[in-house]
Amino acid sequence: MADAQVRPATPADADEIARIQVQTWQTAFESLLPTDVLAGLDPAEAAEQWRQTMAQGPATVFVAQEGPWVVGFCSVGPSPESESAAANDLPAEDAATVALVSLLLVEPRWGRRGHAGRLLATAAAELRGAGCTRGIAWVPERNAASVGFFRRVGWEPDGVVRTLDAGGRPLREVRVTGTLELELA
Repeated sequence: MADAQVRPATPADADEIARIQVQTWQTAFESLLPTDVLAGLDPAEAAEQWRQTMAQGPATVFVAQEGPWVVGFCSVGPSPESESAAANDLPAEDAATVALVSLLLVEPRWGRRGHAGRLLATAAAELRGAGCTRGIAWVPERNAASVGFFRRVGWEPDGVVRTLDAGGRPLREVRVTGTLELELA
């Protein structure tokens, strides 16, 4: 494998982040989302949203590189209280120190090379430095690869689920949670 690294994203990375997001969703989520929703994803629009996200915060975005290529990204930040609440909507006791991994994607052709683990470990270190103690992420229940990845790093479903409207089709997500004390393998 060529030199692999994770670094903070810059607005100059927005086009590559958007390309990876759109291509990955169209490939990996083909069985989860309606065809018209996937076909309607606009890389230029997504790139503009990523530029705004990076400019406004509070999310922090990291990119994984292999050699000169950006191959994945991760967006993290403080979790809104509503995202970390218990199933009965009561705030979690540690709500003030919960981080949200809002998106973690590696382009499928670059998968199984450690990029997702490096992204999450780097993000976790940043979040710990900001005072966060635990992380959460929402994962499509039927996306075995993503659920499996989080389980391998020690994050487990916590029993909270939600159902989103994905272009007229229900998309059930499970919340996974775990420590931010992650080490690079």
